[in-house]
Amino acid sequence: MEFQDVVDKRRMVRNYDPDRPVPPEIRERILSNALHAPSAGFSQGWAFLTLEGDDIQTFWKAAVKDRGDDPWLQGLMNAPLLIIPLSHKQAYLDRYADSDKGWEDKDENRWPVPYWDIDTGFASLLMLLTAVDEGLGACFFGIPPGENTRKFKSAFGVPDTYTAIGVISIGYRAQDRPSPSLKRGRKPVETVVHRGSWGNH
Repeated sequence: MEFQDVVDKRRMVRNYDPDRPVPPEIRERILSNALHAPSAGFSQGWAFLTLEGDDIQTFWKAAVKDRGDDPWLQGLMNAPLLIIPLSHKQAYLDRYADSDKGWEDKDENRWPVPYWDIDTGFASLLMLLTAVDEGLGACFFGIPPGENTRKFKSAFGVPDTYTAIGVISIGYRAQDRPSPSLKRGRKPVETVVHRGSWGNH
């Protein structure tokens, strides 16, 4: 698929065919492409937990407070593959204390924004785009904070030093109704791009 076609076709898909697993070679390409994301200092402070089969049910039991009869959630639960991207802040603090960087105190306040989360987000977008390129649907969503996050980490042995920035559901698209939010429309370029100064569009 041409790159522009991939970008144009990318959207959050919230319903999947539960009877069509993601082929292993496609799963591995999705994961491999994630490693091409940029990372500050080439820290690569990320990890990716993949869940398939019975592990997916374990995830939903741990990570969702009230599964109820929400049609959006029911569709997401059909996904045959979940990938949880996790950021590792300490990898960045350690990397920038190396001799070529020189921040020996490992002070988190030196960072203008949490690059560990941003870089893991970059990797997540590459996975979303790869899924589209392979003819699959995908959706990025979050794990509720607090008890659900603790249950998720406990269920899968995730170290406390790693933070799940979200979850990517992946699978072959089933009948899916567009999000009502799409009625808001995509903002035109001239409303979000400022050329030379804030007042210039």
